[in-house]
Amino acid sequence: MGNMNNGPYENQQIDIGAIVRNGKEILLQAFNWESHKNDWWRNIESKVPDIAKSGFTSAWLPPATHSFSPEGYLPQNLYSLDSSYGSEHLLKALLQKMKQYKVRPMADIVVNHRVGTTQGHGGMYNRYDGIPLSWDECAVTSCTGGLGKRSTGANFHGVPNIDHSQDFVRKDIVAWLQWLRNSVGFQDFRFDFARGYSPKYVKEYIDGAKPLFSVGEYWDSCNYNSYGLDYNQDSHRQRIINWIDGTEKLSTAFDFTTKGILQEAVKDEFWRLRDPQGKPPGVIGWWPSRAVTFLDNHDTGSTQAHWPFPSNHVMKGYAYILTHPGTPTVFYDHFYDWGDSLHDQIVKLIDIRKRQGIHSRSNIRILEAKQNLYSAIIGEKVCMKIGDGSWCPAGREWSLATCGHAYAVWEK
Repeated sequence: MGNMNNGPYENQQIDIGAIVRNGKEILLQAFNWESHKNDWWRNIESKVPDIAKSGFTSAWLPPATHSFSPEGYLPQNLYSLDSSYGSEHLLKALLQKMKQYKVRPMADIVVNHRVGTTQGHGGMYNRYDGIPLSWDECAVTSCTGGLGKRSTGANFHGVPNIDHSQDFVRKDIVAWLQWLRNSVGFQDFRFDFARGYSPKYVKEYIDGAKPLFSVGEYWDSCNYNSYGLDYNQDSHRQRIINWIDGTEKLSTAFDFTTKGILQEAVKDEFWRLRDPQGKPPGVIGWWPSRAVTFLDNHDTGSTQAHWPFPSNHVMKGYAYILTHPGTPTVFYDHFYDWGDSLHDQIVKLIDIRKRQGIHSRSNIRILEAKQNLYSAIIGEKVCMKIGDGSWCPAGREWSLATCGHAYAVWEK
């Protein structure tokens, strides 16, 4: 996540390992919306050798703490590690295996909201009696039925939202994050529903717990017109960048702009992949070292399918994000549920990325961006194209490294 001279950690007195500073993370989202039904910690533990061998540096795990909903996104007792994904014992075994194979576990941090245990002010379940972090109604924002201040972000409806402006709340959250980091053994953090509270609190939480890598889910809608997606998404990516700035650059963010544009572009609208300045049109075009690219996650894809990537174009999508700047993320379903062919094609792309030293801030020259063809040279050693248009790089120094349906990658 950034190199020595302008990385976010240069002033901190911790050695976070060269790999984090050179921008070479490759993430796996290691679950989907249904994973809680499938003895998950044991399942992932059996896959750790393959995850490591495939080249992933970090695996994002679902929320590991006790939750009101089986998926983990309605937390209650934050210090209980027994969840629908498995027992604390099984989680610890998984984390131990990941440590052995040098894959960093990423914790899903859900601190925007918390389900109460007892009724308080207004008859709402907005007290947390009888469990650790036994907060009262002052920990809940006034907009969601508590006695705290107004929210510093968007509301997550239907449950008490936490008032992060309260000192006691932040102190408790930092202590909990330090416990996850130092006692439980999570190394990276993913901040759920990051629109819900000010990014300055995310900065405080990262400063306090010192994860090696952090990514925020700042998801709001792209810009649409009556015909569909706008060509220009500058205001959308600016909002994500403002959030990253608000964390004082300590966190990366998921590149929802790139997802939104890419999933339209692959349907023969490849002109969308070059912005008016000739750069990639997502967050990777403006601040690649802080952009985490992905095609789908448990919300957008999986069985929720709120905003899915077109399934017959998924390999074109991976040919793009796995050769481009930014920090790419592969979705569990694509990698493990959609067949061996897809798994092996993705691994080939990861191999090329690693072999040619492509990293989060590699330079890129876009050569073509028209209806049926996109091509680019990344880091001077990798050349790629997606689309049905016939094209190959000029010069004998290029050799084909991998190809598949409507994509090809060459290397020098």
